[in-house]
Amino acid sequence: MNITVYSASSGQVPDIYKAAAADLGRTIAQRRHTLINGAGRIGLMGACTDACLAAGGTAVGVIPEFMVEQGWQHDGMTRLIVTADMHERKDTMAAQSDAVIALPGGVGTLEELLEIITWKQLGLYLKPIVILNIDDYFGPLLQQFARCVDQHFMREAHSQIWQVATTADAAVRLCETTPLWDKSVRKYAAL
Repeated sequence: MNITVYSASSGQVPDIYKAAAADLGRTIAQRRHTLINGAGRIGLMGACTDACLAAGGTAVGVIPEFMVEQGWQHDGMTRLIVTADMHERKDTMAAQSDAVIALPGGVGTLEELLEIITWKQLGLYLKPIVILNIDDYFGPLLQQFARCVDQHFMREAHSQIWQVATTADAAVRLCETTPLWDKSVRKYAAL
């Protein structure tokens, strides 16, 4: 299974998040899955990749050319895919994946997570999406999602688009066991 992981590239975040990212990378490798991420060399991206590789796993990085020009890529990736831009990067990461896990991150991570949730709501991405809610980082976002449902901006069924886990092991198990989304749900995308 190819598991795409969205996560922070910042190296300034608290250690609890770096430890969780390392645990996820290690778990992906131990379960014989392939890690796909944005190929960043620092932050949660780097921690996840380093742990995956140290555990004997495979890590595929997808990064736009302008980031390579800045030297932001992880040089130890098993395979590095260089894209023309951010849009191609996100398309490639989604197309290569059998599931997505979102670790904590900033606006880039949140944007990736919200886009893949939107794609699933529209029936464009049918695979598991797991939010790895370390230290309740995503608590406010999950409350906002509930508010979207409560205020009828989303249907109740749409709250099943994503799963929530609090450990790496639980997140990977959800990737392995969550059934594909029913494409026919697209007819309910508009309220």
